[in-house]
Amino acid sequence: MMSEILALQQVTFAYPSDETEVRNAVDNVSFSITEGEWIAIVGHNGSGKSTIAKLMNGLLYPNEGNVRFMNQLLNDDNLWDIRSQMGMVFQNPDNQFVGATVQDDVAFALENNGVLHDDMVKRVQQALAQVKMQDFLDHEPHHLSGGQKQRVAIAGALALYPKLLILDEATSMLDPQGRNEVLQTIQQLREETGLTVISITHDLEEAILADRLLFMNNGQKFAEGTPDEIFALGDTLLDLGLDLPFAMKLSRLLQEKGVPLIGLNMTEEELVNDLWISNFNK
Repeated sequence: MMSEILALQQVTFAYPSDETEVRNAVDNVSFSITEGEWIAIVGHNGSGKSTIAKLMNGLLYPNEGNVRFMNQLLNDDNLWDIRSQMGMVFQNPDNQFVGATVQDDVAFALENNGVLHDDMVKRVQQALAQVKMQDFLDHEPHHLSGGQKQRVAIAGALALYPKLLILDEATSMLDPQGRNEVLQTIQQLREETGLTVISITHDLEEAILADRLLFMNNGQKFAEGTPDEIFALGDTLLDLGLDLPFAMKLSRLLQEKGVPLIGLNMTEEELVNDLWISNFNK
């Protein structure tokens, strides 16, 4: 039986304000993630996604409710121990580098955690191999592409042997190639190691790769389910400021033009297969 890694239980948080009426940035939100699962938290700007990320790693504490990691209540006494078991990759890869070379950067957090030199060298090489960046050990980070930088950032997180990897808009500043590099890396890591992932994103092409989606709206959990279940809401998502995957929008347009399709497809591969089966394989 898979164990629960992280849980938010009836969490409410509001930023300090001088206004009489204060809107909760996160309003009575509950969810949990189990070992090996990939959850994507999606929603429009201001929906509460970024605040949830800060609540998960203890940058903020709830006004009400609690956050639990590996069945431990997150608090000041265990904050640093819990953070050491979480890997985080942020939006801008250029803001994450502190080392003169790729291997220096991956080793930075290990040095801060007092890892012995021989073990540190092993972990750096292992982590870079996991993201297929082992040939760039001595490269200067600013010479790397955006996708390569994010893969190095992921390696830095993996070197700490985290139980949970949190991607906070980690692909939003990348070009399509860089974005695909990062997402393929995450998918492969999950297949090979069973890595547990939470991705906070507005990119629906990224979200459909997750096992489960959490759709936030105005600080509240509006819907939760598989990608199929969430995107089946269709126009409701559009009304709330969330777009639909490109392949799904194209499927709808084709059906409106009379092109027969089996269903609404979420990926381009699914759409191509549907077109082939429905129109060319008769």
